Amino acid sequence: MDIQRKLYQDLLQWKQEAKGKKALLIEGARRVGKSTIVEKFGREQYRSYILIDFNKAPKSVKDNYENLNELDLFFQNLSLEYNVRLYPRESLIIFDEIQKFPRAREAVKYLVADGRYDFIETGSLISIKENVKDITVPSEERKLRMYPLDFEEFVCAMGEELLLEYIEKCYHEETPLEQKMHAKAMRLFREYMLVGGMPQSVVAYAENSRDFYASDREKRDILNLYRDDIRKASKRYNSRVSALFENIPGYLSTHEKKIVLSQIDEGARYAQYDDPLFWLDDSMICNLCYKCNDPNVGFALSKNDTAVKCYMGDTGLLVSLAFSENELADQQLYKAIMNGRLSLNEGMIYENMIAQMITAKGRKLYFYTRYSEEKHRNDIEIDFLLSNESKTSFRIFPLEVKSSKNYSTTSLNDFRELFSGRIAHSYIIHPKSYVKEDRITKIPPYMFFCLFS
Repeated sequence: MDIQRKLYQDLLQWKQEAKGKKALLIEGARRVGKSTIVEKFGREQYRSYILIDFNKAPKSVKDNYENLNELDLFFQNLSLEYNVRLYPRESLIIFDEIQKFPRAREAVKYLVADGRYDFIETGSLISIKENVKDITVPSEERKLRMYPLDFEEFVCAMGEELLLEYIEKCYHEETPLEQKMHAKAMRLFREYMLVGGMPQSVVAYAENSRDFYASDREKRDILNLYRDDIRKASKRYNSRVSALFENIPGYLSTHEKKIVLSQIDEGARYAQYDDPLFWLDDSMICNLCYKCNDPNVGFALSKNDTAVKCYMGDTGLLVSLAFSENELADQQLYKAIMNGRLSLNEGMIYENMIAQMITAKGRKLYFYTRYSEEKHRNDIEIDFLLSNESKTSFRIFPLEVKSSKNYSTTSLNDFRELFSGRIAHSYIIHPKSYVKEDRITKIPPYMFFCLFS
């Protein structure tokens, strides 16, 4: 099954614009499809290509980096090792899993300057200290981030391109979908929540007659791969990374959804978890969402590093992490989610999915809460804050995620009153049809991607 990815267009644009003067570095979580797409790109857009997988590259390939002063010999050795003829300006060399051999990344500076071939690097944990401490990071890189399939890519993989066009049309015309189409689109969105966007999971689901259990087996293999990666992290903090990772479903199932370090380690301080949180963020296994103390002055400027939510980078993986194999095997959980009857856990899954969709659009995640001394609780809670990203005319777009059809808008109304001078528009994501009211647009989750178009 050939899954069409939007990133392919970015690769074409890089090839056309860089013209060999910049290497391309693609970052992404393990198993997100980096190797697949760059190999397809090399096969379709070049006369020849070489893919060097540093997970299993032989010693002779690594020793070849001693020949950087003699690039004729360097390229000759690669050509002979992989039995591929290289053609100046018509061949691509791919450094796959570049974090496994940082010296190859450092060499990009000299290889790009030589100008004979194009270079693409792929990897995860690119910025972890142990992967950059002994090298000079090349400036001759253009970076791209690759995420799991987004909702549009998933819908296309399911053969529903026309439905996607209809959703976009209705959004721009500010009208709800016809009711049967709304029900169909909601079903597709719930499938997407359960299957997620990891390519192996999507392929298993599609090729096994939409079997959730086939998808789950692939996702559990990926989760085990992540656990192996965590065990290989620095001994200074890998146990803390593991504790954070395994506790994600527990945090997200609470009302506030924030990380509570005392549940991991009594007396723990956030300063002790800087490296573990950075590891999870840089690996792109997770998406971190920080509290913004004062949205009036911009999100990053008033970011609170001690109030953070940790969402899974892929919601399908969250489902498999949160529930045991036995819970999923009898299909009752799938049935409950598909019918919208999972209460608290469905809210967790919905919110994680919206976080995933925001991140895939290249946006940082922020939320807002206000504690009331009088009420002894938070009296305002906004799930996500978006902005127009303007430095001269900053505007806020508060976003609330509701998984049930019956809900209150008290927090959103109070937030709008508190920051009325900064708010451009407000959004509620809910399972009902599209409704536009006074400066509040209520949209179904399958229409959320349209906000960024």
